[in-house]
Amino acid sequence: MKENKVEDMNITKDTTLSELLDQYGAAGGFTARKVFMAREILKNMFNESSVNFLSFPACIVSTGTRGILRDALRKGLFQAVITTCGTLDHDLARTWEDYYHGSFDADDSSLHREGVNRLGNIFIPNSSYGEVIEAHMQPMLDDIVRKEGAKLSTSDLIRAFGERIDDERSLIHWAAKKDIPVFVPGITDGAFGTQLWMYWERNKEFQIDLMKDQKDLADLVFPAEESGALMIGGGISKHHTIWWNQFRGGLDNAVYITTAVEHDGSLSGARLREAVSWGKVREGANRITVEGDATVLLPLILGEFL
Repeated sequence: MKENKVEDMNITKDTTLSELLDQYGAAGGFTARKVFMAREILKNMFNESSVNFLSFPACIVSTGTRGILRDALRKGLFQAVITTCGTLDHDLARTWEDYYHGSFDADDSSLHREGVNRLGNIFIPNSSYGEVIEAHMQPMLDDIVRKEGAKLSTSDLIRAFGERIDDERSLIHWAAKKDIPVFVPGITDGAFGTQLWMYWERNKEFQIDLMKDQKDLADLVFPAEESGALMIGGGISKHHTIWWNQFRGGLDNAVYITTAVEHDGSLSGARLREAVSWGKVREGANRITVEGDATVLLPLILGEFL
């Protein structure tokens, strides 16, 4: 007990990110200690025998946090991504147009009349979203189907788009370059998915092969000596990650970042200890749930690995 005493922090302008995280561990601050533990679990997770999953919701891709996620893929820290359709929307849209700083307190009726969509405190003009996505996606789909066939899984389709995006700021560009599959189980829930439907309206041979995604996930999970996950936010991307890992006895290492509450029984609010009861996280797993905004926490937790 005496060996684990609480130390005071001592931060200077020369303190490195790694040193800061070390002090988070020694200082024993409330969420700071959890951030330190998350860093330590990731250290354990990033090894050659572990198949690592990165799951996250679309909203943070509209912010500069996209760069943290992108660089994690560029460095090859993860072997699979599970995310939502909106991630494709924002990653592609920001490749072609800009998003802007806004305000949580803006007049939403005025923004609507001006053709500006508000995502938290990010402003997204119509010209930077649906319009530009449609203008670029339809001819790209023509090219993809002509060269690669009309029946594609979500991960194969996203790889094909990533190979055609010549922009190193893009998540899917680096996923394709590093041969990291990106799975989107809710592929129709966004502008990208609507464009797939619009394409299908004029080419009924076009199909999304979700069962191929399931096979590819099985091929990742079942042979894995170890598996780990960094999960940001809940919903379908978190659940698909832990659902598949239950088939190998659960995750060995797991870090979960959430702002959701636990008392409503939601998956987003469920702490990782609940996943142990389902066999989705191993009983003896290294695990931590960190409460807070991922745009603040991810640079701290992942920064020294990038």
